[in-house]
Amino acid sequence: MKFTRMLTTKLTSFWLMSLAAIAFVFLLSAMMGFVQLTYKFQQQKVSELESMLVNHYHTQPDWELESWLPPMLLAYNAVDFRLTLNDDVLFAYKGNVLAQNAMVYNHLLDPAGLRMTLTLPQPFAHYSVSWYEILILGVGLLAVIAFVRLGYSWFSQQLDGIEELAERSRLILQGKHEQALSTPGKGRPRLINRALTKLLEELQDAQKERGRFDKFIRSNTFLDAETRIGNRLFLNNRLDALSNDQGMVAHGVIYLLEMDDLDLLQQAKGEQVAKDLLSATVNGISQILQSLPNSIFARRSHNQFAIVVPQISLIEADQLASKLLKVCLSQPLPDVENSDNFFHLGCAYFTAGDNATQLIDEADMALRAAQLQGNSNWFMYDKGAIDEEFAKGSVRWRSFLENALVQRRFYPFRQPIIDSDGVEHHREIFTRARDNQGALIRATLFIPMANKCGLMPQIERQMIERVLALLSDVQHVNQVYSVNLSLDSLMSRAFTQWLKTTLLEYRHLTPRLIFEVSEDIVIHHQEKLQPKLDMIRKMGARLCVDHVGQQVVGTYYIRECHFDMIKLHRSIVRHIHLRPENQLFIRSLIGGLYRTEVQVCAEGVEVFEEWQTLQILGVGMAQGMYFSDPIEAQ
Repeated sequence: MKFTRMLTTKLTSFWLMSLAAIAFVFLLSAMMGFVQLTYKFQQQKVSELESMLVNHYHTQPDWELESWLPPMLLAYNAVDFRLTLNDDVLFAYKGNVLAQNAMVYNHLLDPAGLRMTLTLPQPFAHYSVSWYEILILGVGLLAVIAFVRLGYSWFSQQLDGIEELAERSRLILQGKHEQALSTPGKGRPRLINRALTKLLEELQDAQKERGRFDKFIRSNTFLDAETRIGNRLFLNNRLDALSNDQGMVAHGVIYLLEMDDLDLLQQAKGEQVAKDLLSATVNGISQILQSLPNSIFARRSHNQFAIVVPQISLIEADQLASKLLKVCLSQPLPDVENSDNFFHLGCAYFTAGDNATQLIDEADMALRAAQLQGNSNWFMYDKGAIDEEFAKGSVRWRSFLENALVQRRFYPFRQPIIDSDGVEHHREIFTRARDNQGALIRATLFIPMANKCGLMPQIERQMIERVLALLSDVQHVNQVYSVNLSLDSLMSRAFTQWLKTTLLEYRHLTPRLIFEVSEDIVIHHQEKLQPKLDMIRKMGARLCVDHVGQQVVGTYYIRECHFDMIKLHRSIVRHIHLRPENQLFIRSLIGGLYRTEVQVCAEGVEVFEEWQTLQILGVGMAQGMYFSDPIEAQ
């Protein structure tokens, strides 16, 4: 760890320098003390010799110096000795010792003119270091090195806790709060580490509470308080999302289910009985609709419900009507009058270009026809011949799609995403197919069939290969593309393994790739999709969740799955300048993403007023027909 190594090196260097300075001071003091002591000892011996000479001079005039002075001078290792009296030499001695920088003592012993000149070697000149002293010195140095090593280890251990605190702080500053909370470690001081953990937990609870609050706002705006399904406003929003100025954008069916005598049942049996019947019926219908993607279930009035299922064939619509009525009839009805004439279902099949308001009228007419027939039943509004393409069997569709895959007749169409400065941020790739005559086939037509036939992984694999080829072209060197991934592809082990290998091979291109996943898929399969999404993100690509706002759910998954971008569903965006409830949802959503790097994009922008309102609300990017229609990517 860089921080620990830096502090440990600095502290160890300071400690070592301090220890060396102290050792140097002690050694210098010892040496100076040793030198002074030896000089003092030599001077003491010279003083004793002087005293002896003075004493002999006064008590023994004949001196007899030759008898006792030479052995003493030999013991002193004297280099030279002269004893004079008024310039007369009384005694001279020349030793066999040679010395450089010798000490010369020239002292006057008696006022009568007695003078001594003594030359001695330096006190420590003949000192030599023994092996025992070298051993002691080596042991001391080893002890110093050992203590330094132990100190380094101790400092590293103590500073590891500080480094862990620094690492957690870095993660917090980078906005990776979940990772910082999941790795508390053994940070020291422990009080600060525990305080960080507590604050992160409270922050996580606050974020979840914010998500719950967002869901509460949307629930009270778009959900029926009694049945917890969509209300009339929710139905209108979703129908607007399925249509444009030219009418419906895809084919499908709309059902109106009415419980004729619900008010009478409530008066006769009580409010709780009616609520139980409503709850059981709604739960049964919801279970059937779970297998139908993008289906809409809403309550239009006290006793009337609407069900919209896009991208379904006419035969399948008839079968679904029978299933819905069967579920309704399976509910235990109390013993009331006309219990066998309680449920009626009106159906209206629509194609691309049909008017949404007219569809409601047609379904209402079908509902009245079902009521006129008596007993509980359903009725399909007949508006003439239905496009024969919708009646193609699954075998025929499979044959067409497989041939298109083999002949590579799936083509990428691109639509720009524009930021608030009017600059293109990236381009989204849409899939289109061509038949044998070269005519384009709408994605809303063949994608549901591809899902039913299990061919979406192969189609999306072919589209990713085409996008990678575009990114490799020098003409698209700075271009960023986003590609949609379906649930079948993400759940396919073969597809995810291929995607991992391909992203590794094109690692230099992955920063220019964005993969989009629908919010509905993430909500219902988050646990299974989390490893796949993490793999894509670790490869360097970015993640985007689209169709946000289509379902009434919390937004906590955005942080948990580490999405880089979110796209608002067109049902939230359409006529946003006229819908304060949708504006409130967007404000709440953006507020919940405060201090994150998640970018917010709106899809389906068709007029200037919508884009202007979105910019005021804080949406940074948008796409739609207001900017450009999808065009084929060359």
